[in-house]
Amino acid sequence: QVQLVESGGGLVQAGGSLRLSCAASGRTFSNLAMGWFRQAPGKEREFVAGIRWSGGTTYYADSVKGRFTISRDNVKNTVSLQMNSLKPADTAVYYCATSRDSYVRSASAGYGYWGQGTQVTVSS
Repeated sequence: QVQLVESGGGLVQAGGSLRLSCAASGRTFSNLAMGWFRQAPGKEREFVAGIRWSGGTTYYADSVKGRFTISRDNVKNTVSLQMNSLKPADTAVYYCATSRDSYVRSASAGYGYWGQGTQVTVSS
């Protein structure tokens, strides 16, 4: 059983930055890909970024490419999302999740464990 706990959300002005962290416990997750998703009110959960188990390969949604950076530390069992140049459209609840294997997938069905989410609000 894997437990994921996100932190680092908050309120920030447009153009600002936030760093989200996700701490995993319960089992080793170094062989699993990790992902960040977000869900805005009235919208479906969407893929934001993913990273393979080795940390060497990353994937991003077009909407955040060049602004967000995902990273992981398999020793500390953490995955982070550095978010720069934030826009009001980035406002959502952000979730980290573990993939069911070592591959990054953009579909939420490909992820077996989820955190409780952390709110990110970007004001204009």
